[in-house]
Amino acid sequence: MARILFLPGAGASPDFWKPVGALLPADWPKEYFGWPGLGDQPHDAAIEGIDDLVRMVAAKMDGPVDLVAQSMGGVIAARLAIEQPQNVRRLVLTVTSAGIDMAGLGASDWRESYRKSFPRAMSWITEPRAAALLPVEEIAAPTLLLWGDSDPISPVAVGRHLQSRLMNARLHIIAGGDHDLARTHAAEVAPLIARHLA
Repeated sequence: MARILFLPGAGASPDFWKPVGALLPADWPKEYFGWPGLGDQPHDAAIEGIDDLVRMVAAKMDGPVDLVAQSMGGVIAARLAIEQPQNVRRLVLTVTSAGIDMAGLGASDWRESYRKSFPRAMSWITEPRAAALLPVEEIAAPTLLLWGDSDPISPVAVGRHLQSRLMNARLHIIAGGDHDLARTHAAEVAPLIARHLA
């Protein structure tokens, strides 16, 4: 079984994916990332942007891994799947932009509420185009797309758009799922992820 690297969104907590991880087989190796300087996580002078977070995850990829990612974490996962296809066995992208242009897909702007929730977070995270657009068509890893039908930040249209551009992707829509659906709907999400990674 490949190691599973769980990547949170801009909320940055390593605990975000633990409700799902706890429902996956106990003998599956798991690692939970947090993002220094984002959300409520302690700052690290070495982390100045998304490129540094990509390097941080890449440093833990000592062979093929599975990446399970939420929101901004999906941008990091998509980059790694494009840049290191030999090291990404399977991909789970949840309510993410994955490096596509969200503007025409009905996504609401999350930056103001994020700043209110996390006033100590590094400023780069809310700068326009903190993450560059990505050629997602180059992602070869089998990909599970998980979206909620009640998420204003990454609406279902984004998931459908990604599904149309990825060569090997399946979209599952969670009824009542908001942007934190991996935490609030863990019991529904975990079996979907387990089947995809098995």
